[in-house]
Amino acid sequence: MAHEVTGVIARGKGAPVELATVLVPDPGPGEALVQVQACGVCHTDLHYREGGIGADFPYLLGHEAAGVVEAVGDGVTGLAPGDFVILNWRAVCGQCRACRRGEPWYCFATHNATQKMTLADGTVLSPALGIGAFAAKTLVAAGQCTKVSPLVRPEVAGLLGCGVMAGLGAALNTGQVGRGDSVAVIGCGGVGCAAVLGASLAGATTVIAVDIDDRKLEWAAGLGATHMVNSLRGDPVEQIRALTGGNGADVVIEAVGRPETYRQAFYARDLAGTVVLVGVPTPEMKLELPLLDVFGRGGALKSSWYGDCLPDRDFPMLTDLHLAGRLPLEKFVTETIPVDGVEEAFAKMQRGEVLRSVVTF
Repeated sequence: MAHEVTGVIARGKGAPVELATVLVPDPGPGEALVQVQACGVCHTDLHYREGGIGADFPYLLGHEAAGVVEAVGDGVTGLAPGDFVILNWRAVCGQCRACRRGEPWYCFATHNATQKMTLADGTVLSPALGIGAFAAKTLVAAGQCTKVSPLVRPEVAGLLGCGVMAGLGAALNTGQVGRGDSVAVIGCGGVGCAAVLGASLAGATTVIAVDIDDRKLEWAAGLGATHMVNSLRGDPVEQIRALTGGNGADVVIEAVGRPETYRQAFYARDLAGTVVLVGVPTPEMKLELPLLDVFGRGGALKSSWYGDCLPDRDFPMLTDLHLAGRLPLEKFVTETIPVDGVEEAFAKMQRGEVLRSVVTF
């Protein structure tokens, strides 16, 4: 049986999104049908609409989601109807070389549902990041469902499905920020502000937020930044050095994904410090650095995929911290919107007016 729901579709590069009837199959072996309760509007969805990720239109957008399992297919264990879950786009395989060496957060063979969701006329949809959650129901691989406490509000829990987890993990997992460290975060949208929060949670004593928008710097201050730098008013590298005894930060997290801001991150770190790239660049971008500087400054240049998270390890821990009052995830929810508000939410995102708009069902 197919379930008819209304979903947000991107039909072509740059075209406004539209609502359409989506047919969602019952789950087959290894799959789960999830009743979506909330889904954040993430910049990655805008990348899909703009053709920046692929050209497999039409896309069913939405991936930063939480909801309740409605049904599971044959062979699914550890997951049952009624479970409250956060959806993730890195369902680890357990068999690839990364999984076998005990680093499943690098899994090279993540999987999605086998069956396809379609439009009413049979057109096959490409779900964003294998999820497609701007719809009241979606079909995913069972491994894309991570059970967490049902006491967490869905609009908060879903944010861990992508952007907030990416930022928290960039600090906690990839950057391995420790007590007493100095950290600079360049770019204070949703991901960057989450990196600020992660650095604060890890015990960094100096957390420097860098952006060109004072409103975003205020958001970062509310999430643990100790210093704010508007890079329109001076060289951010020099300002970061001035705030760290002339040395540069122990960890610099680049949450923009542009060559010019990556260069700033590279030169704003201390000798033997760490740069973490969590901002997503576009395919045409190129980076040029003097190789002698790469050698001479030492340290580590890292990329952070999904905050190097392991969903079944990190999601329950982070939601428990939230419920204990130690992780204010609710501060990321600027507004809740109906499913027909996604196009305007994209515009607000581009204008820098929101940390997260969240679609609720």
